[in-house]
Amino acid sequence: MIPGFASRRRFSELSEQEVLALAISSEEDDARIYRQYAEELRAQYPASAVIFEEMAKEEDHHRQLLIERHRARFGEVIPLIRREHVAGFYARKPVWLAKNLSLETIRGEAEAMERDAQEFYLLAAKHASDAATRKLLGDLAAAEAGHEQKAEHLVASTLTEDARAEEDRAAHRQFILTWVQPGLAGLMDGSVSTLAPIFATAFATQNTSTTFLVGLAAAAGAGISMGFTEAAHDDGKLSGRGSPLKRGIASGVMTAVGGLGHALPYLIPDFWTATTIAIIVVFIELWAIAWIQNRYMETPFLRAVLQVVIGGALVFAAGALIGGG
Repeated sequence: MIPGFASRRRFSELSEQEVLALAISSEEDDARIYRQYAEELRAQYPASAVIFEEMAKEEDHHRQLLIERHRARFGEVIPLIRREHVAGFYARKPVWLAKNLSLETIRGEAEAMERDAQEFYLLAAKHASDAATRKLLGDLAAAEAGHEQKAEHLVASTLTEDARAEEDRAAHRQFILTWVQPGLAGLMDGSVSTLAPIFATAFATQNTSTTFLVGLAAAAGAGISMGFTEAAHDDGKLSGRGSPLKRGIASGVMTAVGGLGHALPYLIPDFWTATTIAIIVVFIELWAIAWIQNRYMETPFLRAVLQVVIGGALVFAAGALIGGG
């Protein structure tokens, strides 16, 4: 027997009173989730926070209607039953517990919540035998289906074009700070800092297996180091750079990718073939870094090329000269 499942009920086994109680607790939970989203968004996206506050009020109104129906049909005592007590019933992923959620993530979760609620009310209406209860549940299913239209109305009335543009700029800036900036720093570090040891080993030994092992170790070590450094040195609270875990992952993974790019060609047994391909990969990496700087960091392309390509070429030349010497 799987622990926790023996005490759960199937939806088909619930009484009409228990279905109403489940609907009441679900509406209460959803209202609290919407208010949590509003709180998360209030500082950066005040207009969207207002929208989620209004959606929470709508859920409160639904809960009140359900309570009134329960009182008229079954009395004052509402059974304690929640989603997690029903086997196979939809559950809310606790994404609201995560910090620094993106605006698009929150909007996507809200849409999923509305769809789940609509399907629940359609199923619950079929389960009800009382005409008034069935009508209420059907009306609530229609209301949940209409939440998208209500959200659009709230967006139109609350989220003006200027407010939307400001929130989009803030969301883009947060994406840059959390993912692009640490990822770019990692890619630059991994691509450039590993050039010297890899090509020094290559020209010193002319052994592709040894060169690959050195490159793999350098890329892995640099990735781990950069990832931990990025995650540990700034928790994001004062700088507003977002989750240290996300930044650490972005920096560590891209550092390792940058180093592995020109180490992998040394899996080819022929030394000069492997070295030629590795050099081509290096230039592709450096041009990719310059493009990212120009695209996301708004660095003039010519300046980005001079900074990255010339700097990388100097490091490559140092490694080749040291190895060759």
